Amino acid sequence: MSETVNRAWTMASRPEGEPAAENFALVESPVPVAIHGEVLIRTLYLSLDPYMRGRMRGGPSYAATLEPGDMMIGEVVARIEQSESTLYKVGDIVRSSIGWQEWAAVPAHDVRPVNPDLGPISTGVGVLGMPGMTAYFGLLEVLKPRAGDTLVVSAASGAVGAVVGQIGKINGCFVIGVAGSDEKCAYLIDELGFDGSINYKTQDVSAELVRLSPSGVNVYFDNVGGPITDAVMENLAFKGRIAICGQISQYNAATPQMGPRNFSVMTRMRARIEGFLVYDFELQHEIARVRISNWIKDGRIKYKEDIVDGFDNAPSAFAGLFRGDNFGKLLVKVSDE
Repeated sequence: MSETVNRAWTMASRPEGEPAAENFALVESPVPVAIHGEVLIRTLYLSLDPYMRGRMRGGPSYAATLEPGDMMIGEVVARIEQSESTLYKVGDIVRSSIGWQEWAAVPAHDVRPVNPDLGPISTGVGVLGMPGMTAYFGLLEVLKPRAGDTLVVSAASGAVGAVVGQIGKINGCFVIGVAGSDEKCAYLIDELGFDGSINYKTQDVSAELVRLSPSGVNVYFDNVGGPITDAVMENLAFKGRIAICGQISQYNAATPQMGPRNFSVMTRMRARIEGFLVYDFELQHEIARVRISNWIKDGRIKYKEDIVDGFDNAPSAFAGLFRGDNFGKLLVKVSDE
């Protein structure tokens, strides 16, 4: 190992609106050394995900928020460069939540193996990682779709939404995806096999839902909140179910938007809303990982990765996530495999 400097991105200040360059600071420190029971890992891929923006806000959350000067949180796929543990050897590929940094020495129990037999190692933080697990359990355990149900997915071309829709098809649903460009909508239909798509930037979401599913929406996987969710609620079927996964349309707002104001629909249609976190199902993740891997190998699930080259580009890539610049799971390639 010839490198001696570890670089990390910290939150320099809380963003007001969309994250900008001045909200981040690049800091350097010596590359650490693993001690007894630890492993030294070098980041290969850094995952960028919408939940990180929520941690940059002040106030209550389901997890600790960042303070100025704290390292940005995040999960990585990494290679073990030094091992002082019997659990792993040098060269093993693992994933760990070490944040936005190039190197880390961590207890061996804080890393998890990435099995290259299941898929390319980058998928360890993508379709076979947290986003894939979120899709699998949010749909199958929270929404519990039945064959013939109409399933609507927002942010449908993203890392979570694309998997939700395809698992919905595997389970016999009529799937409608909402996305932000004609290219993404075409991808949903032509590549992923969705039954319908709606470009929320150019089409009336509520009117399109009426056209595509006149009997109403049975299950809705909500990644965005805001007006899209309002439109779906207006079109719920009897006993409709909504799973709240994310609210990306609200993350950059200085103050949360009021709404929805149409909760009377929930009473009239005897519908249900449930929020969830992927970690609620952590003990079952390995089962889901193998199932999704098999679906990929069978051609029933496809995935797209948007890989940005270079650790220096992490902040700008992260900001673009909230403009919809990425197409697929957003990763930063930090070093060569």
